[in-house]
Amino acid sequence: MDLSLDRPGNYLFVRRVGPRSITVVDRELTSSFLLSPERAVEDWPVKASNELDASHIDAFLALDPEVVLLGTGERQVFPAPAFMAGLLRKGVGIEVMDNAAAARTYDLLAGEHRRVVVAFILPG
Repeated sequence: MDLSLDRPGNYLFVRRVGPRSITVVDRELTSSFLLSPERAVEDWPVKASNELDASHIDAFLALDPEVVLLGTGERQVFPAPAFMAGLLRKGVGIEVMDNAAAARTYDLLAGEHRRVVVAFILPG
């Protein structure tokens, strides 16, 4: 059997998810960040989903998403309803899941050329 390296495409993709880090392409990130197919916003200052409020919505909107995926660590933890409602009022869908599920979903949607943004919350 022949094996060959097949890179997912011409976009930023998640290669690996661990409990304290996430590897994007070949770079390991250890603090919370936002990711779109075109760019990463590193050192996003959120350490837990309960910190999210309306002041964080503009960071997502700056990346022009049609859908936001919120990876909340090793377990799914929903943020305040007001935060989620703020995105929905702007016409942006939001899905909350653990980091591993968010990474898989992001890679799938980015591979379909969708306007997706994923936020990964990592412990400090």
